[in-house]
Amino acid sequence: MRAAGRSVRTRLRDRIAASDPGLLRLTAGLRTVGAIALTLAVLALLRADVHLLVAGAMAAMVATFAIREKQLGAQAVTLALGLPVALASVCLGAVLNARLYAGDVFFVVLIFCAVYGRRFGDRGTALGLIGFQVYFLSLFVGASTSSLPALCGAIALAFCSSALLRFAVVPATPTAVLHRLRLAFRARLAQLVSAQLDLLDAGTDEMDKALEAVREGTARLHETAMMIQARLEEGTPDESAARLVQRRIADAEIAAERLGLLLLTSRTAERADTLTLHLPGAPAPSVGQSAVPDEATATLRRDLQALRTLVLRAGSGDTGTALAHVRNRLLGYRDEENLPPASAAVQDVFRGIGESARAVMGLRIALDGPQDESDDSPATARSREELDAEDAAIDGGEEAEPEEQTGLRRPTTRAAVQVAVGSSLAIAGGELLSTQRWYWAVLTCWIVFLNTASTGEILVKGYRRLLGTVFGVVAGIVLAGLVGQHTWTAFALVLVLIFAMFYVAPLSYTLMSFFVTAMLGLLYTLLHTYSLDVLLLRVEETALGAACGVAAAALVLPVRTDRRTNELLGTVLERLVSVTEAAVGQLSGGPADELLDKARDLDQALADLRAATQPLTHPVTPLRARRNTARYVVALLETCAYHARTLAATAELLPTHPSIAADPRLRGAAARTVRNIETIAARVADEHAAALVETGPSIASLLGSDAGTPRYGRITDRVLRHLERLDEAVVGLARPLDVPVAAPQK
Repeated sequence: MRAAGRSVRTRLRDRIAASDPGLLRLTAGLRTVGAIALTLAVLALLRADVHLLVAGAMAAMVATFAIREKQLGAQAVTLALGLPVALASVCLGAVLNARLYAGDVFFVVLIFCAVYGRRFGDRGTALGLIGFQVYFLSLFVGASTSSLPALCGAIALAFCSSALLRFAVVPATPTAVLHRLRLAFRARLAQLVSAQLDLLDAGTDEMDKALEAVREGTARLHETAMMIQARLEEGTPDESAARLVQRRIADAEIAAERLGLLLLTSRTAERADTLTLHLPGAPAPSVGQSAVPDEATATLRRDLQALRTLVLRAGSGDTGTALAHVRNRLLGYRDEENLPPASAAVQDVFRGIGESARAVMGLRIALDGPQDESDDSPATARSREELDAEDAAIDGGEEAEPEEQTGLRRPTTRAAVQVAVGSSLAIAGGELLSTQRWYWAVLTCWIVFLNTASTGEILVKGYRRLLGTVFGVVAGIVLAGLVGQHTWTAFALVLVLIFAMFYVAPLSYTLMSFFVTAMLGLLYTLLHTYSLDVLLLRVEETALGAACGVAAAALVLPVRTDRRTNELLGTVLERLVSVTEAAVGQLSGGPADELLDKARDLDQALADLRAATQPLTHPVTPLRARRNTARYVVALLETCAYHARTLAATAELLPTHPSIAADPRLRGAAARTVRNIETIAARVADEHAAALVETGPSIASLLGSDAGTPRYGRITDRVLRHLERLDEAVVGLARPLDVPVAAPQK
């Protein structure tokens, strides 16, 4: 019973870890709700009136969510600086509240400074956010000079409560967050293997659904790998340890993605295209007529289940003879003589399982240290020796500082000017709708500019906020009717809604807006200012604020979505060239380079491009052909990134892996691919560029890898396949980007 209970708890923990990597959303929600609850409890003991309760709750929320630094020391400094900023802001709000024009002018200046402060990093962003939100708080509760002492006391209490929750009750050290992210990576890797199992067993009618699950699992695993990458520096004791974890995470991600592709190929009539794993909604290739033999299927199913078990046990401290036996069997597939009798495609799947098992073992060693080697088979001992040699070869490096833009070209300066103009319009229009609640329009205008960089992004964010607000108004009406004048019931519901708001914020901006508006309906009830007219006015002010934000973004120093995506596309192509040249150079015998760092820079640039194309791929966009083109281009780039990332990981094995040898011919064979990427980048930057994308014989033929030429080993064959697939994907980019392709020479 006890073992069964542990198993249930373990499965539940893994499910939570996979759904909320690092428990970042859960931690943010608990910390914010705890700070608000503590503030309300102390204020209730002091018999504060409801206006102070609302002010304290809002201040605690702001003081908690505004802090973004990862190190606790930096968080403490920002929180300490935030308190005088908050007190100054609420005092100015109370003094200027009765002075119409002076208050409006100051509010616009404050908004400009708050947005401009983003150029100073997380601390500048946090202080600007605190200053703006607390000024908004003073307007919301109707602060006056006579109420300032009590109001300042409530805000100071809120900051103290936030500090207590952040540093004592719900601390989140970089090391602890990174540890939880590692657990999330393991859980998501196990989920991906489960999806691959379903793909193995899927019938003809179920293939599309099973493939979509594999596609989603691959994307979620990559997302977690990127989150780990962002926190390695702060969460590991030294640079060499960080690079070791980075390497093992990359190995596991690449091995899992490759296993999915090999499994898909084994189920289909022909070799599966890598693009199939990256293009949302792409149909599964047709299942081959000759089914996989039953015995091979049963063995594959058993070994995929064993691989999932191996993944789940990694990092758990669970060891034993049975686990070692499973590991030895799977690692044995790296040797040709241990492969079961089956078709070449199915044998490739077994090899993929062996490589995945090796990656899992490397990940376990990197995270947990040396393991018991007494039960190692020869294949396992060889894999362990390879990992030890790779670990010894890992060294740190320095990253180049990106070029910083100046003046109005700097994104923070441009956004500050835009939001100041938009807020001025929102103030003027908002006061025409309501002389008392005009600030809702300003708040919406401010919010739609947060974390956006183009007119299209602002339009989509404004639409989502308006949609969430409309549904939130309905929920607010229902909740206000149920709660009535029951103060503490209303505050309890406010806490629930705030937790939900923070928990869903990274997932859905529409849902977050829904919970915010429903919460505000309850706050209006507490302030005895609730009415249907007030909530409807909020919808009108929200629509006005979104419209003012879009207008300012479109008319004042505009960054059009096309321009933004082209800039990011150019960055992706530039980094793709960098990774490809460096990897091929090292595989050709050139000097070692920081390949995994370059690959992660490529991944980050691709993530930025994916986010920037959301206005083009949004379901409500009327330009369907453009939406499909954007999705296709991003999927092709993800395919290119996968092959480049794999080449980089293989190149880093070169100094230590006995089965990989440098081949100087690779540099010349890949030159055409590099030129093609540069040609596409030049055409993206200048549509009048006249260069053509080249086509020609395959990479393998350029190296003379035909029937009369000896094979260089399975690893070298894999390098050739990745180079060929990369070359094909790059040529495939030319058509949707309107880059002319030269006819192949005969």
